[in-house]
Amino acid sequence: MKFIGFSIEEIIAKKSIEIPRASINTDIIFTNIDKAKLDVLKDSECLKASFKFSVIYKDPTQKEVELKNEIKFEGSLLIAVSKDESKDFLKSWKTKELPKDKIVFLYNYILKKCSVRALQLEEELGLQPHIPFPQINQSTIENTK
Repeated sequence: MKFIGFSIEEIIAKKSIEIPRASINTDIIFTNIDKAKLDVLKDSECLKASFKFSVIYKDPTQKEVELKNEIKFEGSLLIAVSKDESKDFLKSWKTKELPKDKIVFLYNYILKKCSVRALQLEEELGLQPHIPFPQINQSTIENTK
């Protein structure tokens, strides 16, 4: 399996409320898997996997939160697979699942592509990063010398 294309069709980024210590949930949902036609591939088939990547910020002190901060991406990726892999993907997708041995690769690829853009949007909106970064202070720097 090889990744041969990636595109984002929609980006939503909004900050509705100030949340001092937000509960952050990141999610990836696959919405569709289809065959795609790509003339360049000779011995492989091409599949288009559509997805939604979201980062939702909620105030943990509020039980029913109508307002929330969020960053969402909708997009797709193209993957080159063998004919057997293609059959496995399409068979699994009939029950809205993906082959268990491939799902980690797909999630990691989407995380790699979308997380960088999400971090940039979080910075611009003044939201806390969805990826925790260690706090570095002067004593940390001095201990590494």
